[in-house]
Amino acid sequence: MIKRNSHTFKLDKAQQAELVRILKAGNYIPVDVPHTLIAVDGPDCKINLYKSGKCLVQGKGGEDWISFVLEPQVIKEVRLGYEDVLSPEMFENHMGIDESGKGDFFGPLVIASAYVDEGIVASFREIDVRDSKTVTSDRKIEQMARSIRDILKGRFALITIGPRAYNRLYSTMGNVNKILAWGHARAIENLMEKVPDCPRAVADQFGPERQIKQALMKNGRSIKLVQRPKAESDPAVAAASILARAGFVRALQVMQKEYDVTIPKGASEQVREAARVIVKNRGPEVLLDVAKCHFRTTDMVLGAAGFDRTVLGKEGQAMSKDVRRDKK
Repeated sequence: MIKRNSHTFKLDKAQQAELVRILKAGNYIPVDVPHTLIAVDGPDCKINLYKSGKCLVQGKGGEDWISFVLEPQVIKEVRLGYEDVLSPEMFENHMGIDESGKGDFFGPLVIASAYVDEGIVASFREIDVRDSKTVTSDRKIEQMARSIRDILKGRFALITIGPRAYNRLYSTMGNVNKILAWGHARAIENLMEKVPDCPRAVADQFGPERQIKQALMKNGRSIKLVQRPKAESDPAVAAASILARAGFVRALQVMQKEYDVTIPKGASEQVREAARVIVKNRGPEVLLDVAKCHFRTTDMVLGAAGFDRTVLGKEGQAMSKDVRRDKK
């Protein structure tokens, strides 16, 4: 097991209250730490409980305190060492890849790769890096992405496939997974230029592994590629998911300013209404520049305006299988 001197736990309200009670009643020395509910010096360790609910334990005595106090008295379950024992490879040198925007009608597809080693993983734990889908605030996503970039010091890559390029790729490839494989391969290649000795790349499982391998060029063919479900539990993949989401959110913000319309995420009725407004103001061809036109949403928006896909030309003719089934 890899020995670490920094550990982070997310506590609910009841657990926070119990920890505060224990620390106030026990043999601990209070210290002043900004943004904490309570902070103390304990037996060979420092314990900070932040207002966010994050409990940070640091120091060589931290593991003993966690095993004998935090887990049995506060959390009521054993967590320490679980990831280290079952998935020690999470703390070894590798990169993670993830994407954002795949299920969103508006905006680009953004794919990010991030490199980690044991020290970087420890730093990520201190700022609670996790799957971007668990972070609902755009502002928080950007803050976390900024912190991740500071920690990585350039050891990441970002591939942004704007709507026009995405529609062109889809009209040629006819499959989202092929676009993802191409983007993942580019993210791997670009990061390997910065970290050429990276031995392994981890990504979520979205299609046959051979698709990514076939898309890799010279630099990336030496890397071991691992695809698995729920890969966001890996710290490198979690960091990549936040970097990708932040890039996607920024792109939507730029688009909102350019078209003077609030642009929602996803493919809801609110999204369709925003698309109808943009088409009314700029014409139907604008969808090629703002949206992923293989979505069924395209047909709904164009139909409401009295058009069909032919108005979009070759790049707008490709559609998803769901749309083709609906048209039969």
